[in-house]
Formats: sequence, C-alpha cells, structure tokens
Amino acid sequence: MALESVVALGTGRNAYIEGYRVGGKTGTAQKVDNGAYMVGNYIVSFIGFLPANDPKVIVYVAIDNPKGITQFGGTVSAPIAKAILTDAITALDIEKPEGGLDKIYQWYEQKYYRLPNVVGMSVSDAKKELKNFQIEYTGSGDIVKSMSPEADSQIVEGSTVRLMLGN
Repeated sequence: MALESVVALGTGRNAYIEGYRVGGKTGTAQKVDNGAYMVGNYIVSFIGFLPANDPKVIVYVAIDNPKGITQFGGTVSAPIAKAILTDAITALDIEKPEGGLDKIYQWYEQKYYRLPNVVGMSVSDAKKELKNFQIEYTGSGDIVKSMSPEADSQIVEGSTVRLMLGN
C-alpha cells in the first residue's frame, strides 16, 4: 500500500494508470567523481509494478544524467515506466483489479472520470450524470438509446459524449 501511494499521491504520480493498481518508487542520486559530488549530474530512476496487490509486471528505468529537464525520477523515469507498464497491460491482458487508490490530481493535470451508463435514462437525468463532460445529441426523443464512448470508459474531464436519443 505504501508504494501504491507513491504513484497515486506522491512523487511517482507520472506513472499512474487509471483503473490499475500501480506501485513504485522514484529515485534521484547525485553522481560522485573522485570522492566529490558532481554538480548537476544525476542518475534518476523509477521502479514500478502492477497490479500492486499481486504483481505480474515489474519495470526499472534508470536514466544517467538527463539533459534539458528537471532531474528527478518522478519527472524523467516514471513516464517511461508508465508507457512500458501500459504496453504490458495490453500484451499480458491484465484485468483491472478491485480497490486501489485514486489519484489526487494537481491543478495542472488532466482529470479522468469513469463514464457512467446513461442508456435508458431521460435526457435530464443523463445530463446530471454527465456533468463533467460535454454532450452532443443525435436523434429525437427524450430517452438515451445509445452512447459513445461506451459506459465505463475512462475519459478526460470535458470530453464530448455523444448520445443517441429516441422514444
């Protein structure tokens, strides 16, 4: 649970994968030359695994002296590990586990929401459920007959949800 909180709430948040329990730890080590610390020369790293409660994949990424970027494991190595872990989810067909920690978003990060199922609802009820999204309507009537993207998709706040209406 502690290493899962590093990813959901702490320095490893750039490795967070919506709907999956990812654990990890960032690292930033200043390099040494002839017994003295080198100025501005670091090895930055991230080790991550998923699912955090029953690991199937473990990845370690270390970058020696990255240039042109803030030198921290969470900003340099964690996004690379996230890409590898995301590919592993697909390659190994890892299902979303129950539970886990939800990411607490910073003001500058995009927020993702799980799309509720509004098929069969009235337009007014669907609007209430989809308050975090833009809505486009096609068809006529006051009952939602289908939706796109489909229910339970994770989409960015403010994204467009298309509703097909009928009676």
